[in-house]
Amino acid sequence: MSGASVELTADELSAVAAQMAGAGVDLAGPLTARLIAGGRSNLPFRLDDGSSAWVMRTPPRAGRTPSAHDVAREYRVTSALGATDVPVPPAVVLCEDESLIGGPFAVSGFVPGVTVQTAAQLDGLVDGLDGGHGGGHDGVHDGGHDGGLVSGVVTALASTLAALHRVDHVAVGLERFGRPDGYAARQLKRWSGQWEIVGEAFAGSVKSSAAALVSALGDRLPRQESTGVVHGDYRIDNTLLTIPGAAGQAGGEAGGAPTVAAVVDWELSTIGDPVAAVAMMCVYRHPVFDQVIGEPTAWTSPRLPDATGLAAAYEAAGGVPLVDLDEHLALGYLKLAVIAAGIDHRFRAGATSGAGFDTAGQAVPVLLEEGLAVLRG
Repeated sequence: MSGASVELTADELSAVAAQMAGAGVDLAGPLTARLIAGGRSNLPFRLDDGSSAWVMRTPPRAGRTPSAHDVAREYRVTSALGATDVPVPPAVVLCEDESLIGGPFAVSGFVPGVTVQTAAQLDGLVDGLDGGHGGGHDGVHDGGHDGGLVSGVVTALASTLAALHRVDHVAVGLERFGRPDGYAARQLKRWSGQWEIVGEAFAGSVKSSAAALVSALGDRLPRQESTGVVHGDYRIDNTLLTIPGAAGQAGGEAGGAPTVAAVVDWELSTIGDPVAAVAMMCVYRHPVFDQVIGEPTAWTSPRLPDATGLAAAYEAAGGVPLVDLDEHLALGYLKLAVIAAGIDHRFRAGATSGAGFDTAGQAVPVLLEEGLAVLRG
């Protein structure tokens, strides 16, 4: 897989097969590979041997950053969580020898499920199963979002996140996966420092908002009363869902409760304050997130509950107490603003390819102001 190519050669597939065989996988035949659409950081390939399927993830050959493309980190956390109540793809093998296919790679078992990334996919799913009536027998919407199916999906997402936060990270072998204390202070230092690199091109008023938010957060750092595994990027499009009655879903009767089949994309995971993860999930609900991604996303859809509703669903699922949630929300808005500024920075430098990168910069001032508004109450 050389240069910009995203195809695996026969020799590379043989090397992957040898690693899988060494991990105890009994392959039924030669491997084939197909790139799975939707990977935003690492490249996901579906591997098949004519009988079974797996997923291999490997970093892109160009534009790699250690934190955003860390397949070894992802493999470590999913391996540790495999015996818990948190649904993750079963870990198969990790290979950090970059000479085999041009980069490290991790293989996991293939988990069938529904992926919901865009607003159109969510609309199609809901309308297809609920007949456009939001899932209720009388078609009445509940709390401003579609009932039935959507409420079930939200409950499943919240319950899974709460289950993750109940995991004893030390007991599952993740005691060295991240520093347990001082999470918010480290996050503020990291993202304010990153802003100094990527925020230079913005107007003075935007820089003033960033400085004000950083200063305010320095004075109001959220307390940390819980410690656990933080996914770092938790929302609907980083899960695989089981939805009885949906196309391609086996088992269960239509109308049955949705469940999370697997949580994916763990590259940003660490040990920290679980409340920060809930806050970030809520921050992603802001409509301006569409500008960061470059298309209408499922997670900003009005069919889903607002941030307050998501936090309430998490609490109802038995998650950790949401101590200093407002301060965590403000920190989340700063983080997303810096991420958007980074996308804009790369776009201005001509380091992006494809569509959807030209709107990220527009989101930055909105996100910074939202962070300040949360702290003002």
